[in-house]
Amino acid sequence: MRSDGPLSRLEALHFVRRVVEQQAQHQLGLIDRWIAQEERREAERHRDEEMRPAPPDWLLEHGLNGPQHRPLYVHIGACWNAGDRSRPVTREQALHALQQQVPACSHCRPDTALGYLD
Repeated sequence: MRSDGPLSRLEALHFVRRVVEQQAQHQLGLIDRWIAQEERREAERHRDEEMRPAPPDWLLEHGLNGPQHRPLYVHIGACWNAGDRSRPVTREQALHALQQQVPACSHCRPDTALGYLD
């Protein structure tokens, strides 16, 4: 910088360019950190999905009385409508429940998937 007077227009433009360049570098550094954080989160989500056990093939949904009473519904393991009181069962147990007149879920239709015909 000059000490003998005001800056020329050209000197002022060079100064402004340096300031904008410094600010841009700072902002790019912030954005790069945000990108790195999001990439870590995505990697963690992907790793969690890979480690999550597969859903069971079949579920029996029980009512508030618990599993000692007759089940409410038979579901396919990944049914979105299966309640919190569902427990995994084998194919044979699901077929047996259908034979015992436990209703099949009307959303996932386990009776069709099991090939069960009344």
